Formats: sequence, C-alpha cells, structure tokens
Amino acid sequence: MLLYRSVSALHLERLKLSSKLLFSLKNSNLLVPSSCSIRIGLVCLKQPCSRQSRAVGTVAASAASTAADGIGKDTFYAAEGVSWTSLGVSDTVSRALGSVGMQRPSLIQAACVPSIMSGNDVVIAAETGSGKTHGYLVPLINKICSEHGEDKLTDGDQDLASLNKLSLVLCPNVMLCEQVVQMANALCDEHGKSLLRVTAICGRQGWPVHKPDIVVSTPAALLNYIEPNRSRRSAFLRAVKHVVFDEADMLLVGSFQNKVIRLINLLRFEEKLLSRSKEFPERLMELEADPLSQLIVQDEDDLQTETTSEGEGEGEEEGEGEGEGEGEESYNEVESNNIQDETECVSGKVKHWRRVRKSYERSKQYIFVAATLPVNGKKTAGAVLRKMFPDASWVSGKYLHCHNPRLEQRWVEVSTDNQVDELIKAVNQSKSQLRVPDDGVIRTMVFANTVETVEAVANILLGAGKECFRYHKDRSLEERSKILADFREEGGVFVCTDAAARGVDIPNVSHVIQADFATSAVDFLHRIGRTGRAGQRGLVTSLYTKANRDLVSAVRRAENLSQPVEAAFSRKRSFRNKLKKQGSAKESVMA
Repeated sequence: MLLYRSVSALHLERLKLSSKLLFSLKNSNLLVPSSCSIRIGLVCLKQPCSRQSRAVGTVAASAASTAADGIGKDTFYAAEGVSWTSLGVSDTVSRALGSVGMQRPSLIQAACVPSIMSGNDVVIAAETGSGKTHGYLVPLINKICSEHGEDKLTDGDQDLASLNKLSLVLCPNVMLCEQVVQMANALCDEHGKSLLRVTAICGRQGWPVHKPDIVVSTPAALLNYIEPNRSRRSAFLRAVKHVVFDEADMLLVGSFQNKVIRLINLLRFEEKLLSRSKEFPERLMELEADPLSQLIVQDEDDLQTETTSEGEGEGEEEGEGEGEGEGEESYNEVESNNIQDETECVSGKVKHWRRVRKSYERSKQYIFVAATLPVNGKKTAGAVLRKMFPDASWVSGKYLHCHNPRLEQRWVEVSTDNQVDELIKAVNQSKSQLRVPDDGVIRTMVFANTVETVEAVANILLGAGKECFRYHKDRSLEERSKILADFREEGGVFVCTDAAARGVDIPNVSHVIQADFATSAVDFLHRIGRTGRAGQRGLVTSLYTKANRDLVSAVRRAENLSQPVEAAFSRKRSFRNKLKKQGSAKESVMA
C-alpha cells in the first residue's frame, strides 16, 4: 500500500510540475458595471418549502432543507412579500412551480423575471446556484402560455417550419441542453402534463417533427440544421422571438464565438427584412407568401460572416467546455473589437452586424445568462456584450465573483510527502463536519486540471478503499450522463475535470475538493459554486503547494475583504511583478 501510494504521489507531482503556474489566475476583470446593473439586497424567508423535485434541479431540491435549518435564507430567497404572482407570473405557472417545491422566487429570479417580461434585452450575471435557469425559463414559459392559451400542445404533425412564435435557448454543450429541457418539462399542469413542449436539437436528437414551444440547442448543432435548408432557415428565424444565451461568457469567446456571431447576424438580418417589409406593405405580402424569396436578394450579403474552420468548436457537441486551457484563452486572447472583423467579402463588399443593426426595427428579445461575466477592458466577454447590446438591462447577483458567506473554505498546503495523505483526509471528512442533506447521502466532488490527473487521483482513492466516479472528456456522452445520474442518486466521491464545473446542476453537494488548484479565476468560481447552492451551506477544501502560497494568500485576502476574487490580481505577469516588488521591498527593509 505504501509503495502504491508513493508511486501515485510521484505521478501526481510529475503532472503538476508540467505546469508550474497551476494556481495562477488569468486576467479576467469580472466586475459588472454598477451604472447598468440591478444590485440585489439581502432579504429573508420565513416559510419553508414543503416539496422537492430533482427534475427541476438544485433550487427545488434544496428549498425544504434550507428553509428548515435557517441557513442562507437571507442570502438566497426574495423578500417574504415577494411571490411569483407578485412578479406577474400567472396562477397556472405559479402552481406548477409550487408543485416542484419552488413556492418562492430567489433573489436573482425576483430581479430578472420582471425585466425579461418587460420585453427588454437582459443580461443576467449572478453567482452559481442562484437560480438563473428558472430565472429565464419562468418568464418565457409564462409568456408562451399566455399567448397560446389552452391549445398550446396540439399533437398534429406540424413541422417546425409552421411555427408562429418560438423561444430559443443556446447552451455550450449537449449536457447543459438536456438539463435545461429537463427543468422546463418538469413544470406541469394539474393533470401532470408539461405546460409547454420543450425539445433539444443536439447530440443524437434531430430536427423535431411536432411543434415545440422552446428549442434548446448548441450553436454548432443549430447551424448544421438550418444552414443547408434556406426555407427551414427562413421559417425558423422568423419564428424565434426570444433568444437565450446560457453560459454567455463561454459562448461569446473562444471556439464558440464565430458560430454565435453567425447566429446573431442571421437573427438580426431577419429582423431587418421584417422592418423593411413594414415600410413597404407589398414586400410584407411577398415575405408572408414566400419567405425564401427575401433571402435571395442582394440584402443577403448583410448576413455573411467569417466562416469557421473545419472542426472548430467540436467540443460543443461533445459537451467539453472543461476549461483545460480554453478558459484561459477566452478572456485574454479575444478582442471585443474583433466582432467587427468577423466578416466575409461577398461581391466585393464587406458587411458586418453593425450595418444590420442600424436599419431595423427590433422584433426579438435577447437574454444573456452567466455566472462569471468579465466586463472591464476590451478583452472580456462582458465588453463584447456592452458593445453589441448597449441598451440591455443588467441584473447582477450580490455575490457575483465574490466569496459566498455560506461557503466554508479550507486551505491546505501540501508537499510531495503529504499530498496523498491530505487528499485522502479531505475525502474522508466525517458527517459531523459536513452538511448532510435530507436524504442522508454525502456527495463530494474532487477537481483536477487534466484527464491524467483525474485518473491518478481516482486510483489513489481506489487504493485507499474509496470507490469513486470518474468524469472527463474521454468518457462518451452516454457514459457521462449515466455517471451524473448515478452520482445524483447514490452520492459518494465524484472525481472530475472542469467539464463538471460549469452549468451542470448536481443538487446537495456537501464538499468540493481541489486536488489541483484552478487555472483561472473563472474556473475557481465555477468549481466552488458546485456546493453551497440555493441557500445551503457548503465546504471547499483547496490543496496547494509552496509555489502557489503567495497566490493563495491573495485569494484569501480578497475573501476576507469581501472583494471580487480577481481584484487580488490582474494578469499573471502583473501578479508576478507585484510579488517581485513585495520581495524587493522586504529585502530592502532587511538590509
């Protein structure tokens, strides 16, 4: 056993030596501008929620236990006088929410629901586990139910091309798409029938035959289905009235950017056609009679954007988004000004989205949702949004990018000699030291930076007699889905890369362990956000080495001062220079 553990420890240390700056956080100035954000205050909830439903995720699954023990109710739920109906939600939708344990809206839901229902473009930037998914689903479902009435779920063989109105939700990977569909379909009427028909277009799920109300897809999958068929593309774009970009900070940068900008251009071009048609009624009649004809005129130049290289963004369909290098590139390599350059020459002309935007009457609503949303500087996702949607309303969570007071953070410095022992010790936390959910099942997530390290950590735990789940990109989508389902049901130890850090909703995680410290501020925030969700308490244990001691100290200072995590450092270079200056100052004092 000792020999096995020593070999495993050496293997883990060798992996860490390959990237000495594992704990260095990339520059990601994540502050939401106070001038355009709705800052949410502290409120209190006195009445416990009585019912739960795993199908609708963390919010519903944890509501009862949270209210019962009184933990976090002043940092998660809306004020006692705020109800779904007071926000303008219909009785039908309110009853559906109550039936799955969501009697009261959360703080972020209370803030964003009215904004979305107003019809304005909205940016929702709030900490993980705050209820953002239902924050946009509820007003969209409420709108569609109100518009369609009782005949909203007819079962005729209607192709998607026959749609009149449609809501579109874009997610970075298949796993998140399926999660959103599950959460939406869990809202049912008194007969147990889903309020709306929500379908995914991604992975192995093709173009729907029956009329859906909400389509959830990845950018790549959607383009693959609508680009080859102009008639389908035209009908689909005209039907879309609400567009949600979930995990917007990921979608707007990196390998996703070209496809997302392409889709925005397509949607805005359709708005431009409708706007011009209203000015000339005869063109409106032509558009109604033959939508395709309007897309073959010279105006089609306007929707051309730079084509993406073959294979780009393949991680979308495979559910990657692990942050293994991608998160670092996203916030440091992409200029918001590049949006103007995402163009293609057609007939000697260069067009871009700005030209389209200035000459149309808006007919669609755009909603952007993220748990981390950098805005300061030209190289951040938030800056891209501010440039593309300057009139959007911003709704910001109280603990966005900051330490959540419901989280207890433990910091353990390790070396080659004791890192295996400390890892096993952290995993073996007794129930008396952790929050035990109502089901009595302890769930622990252990994060590592690479697939190789996940396997090494899992082998170490297995050698110590600890069974665990392994979750990373080398597992197929089917395997990952089953692993997630088993972990939700059975609990235990879940060893993973950042593929499980962003957006994946696993209720009742009691403990998060960083076997490898996160490589960026964004990954750090998403990891620790897997616990302490929906008003619950949570424990985070971070293992770090001597080389990362100063960086960890900076993170802890930011936590103690209630500052955003990234306020302690900007770029790696700047942080290293700061440490160098501090070291020089100390030497001068000693001299």
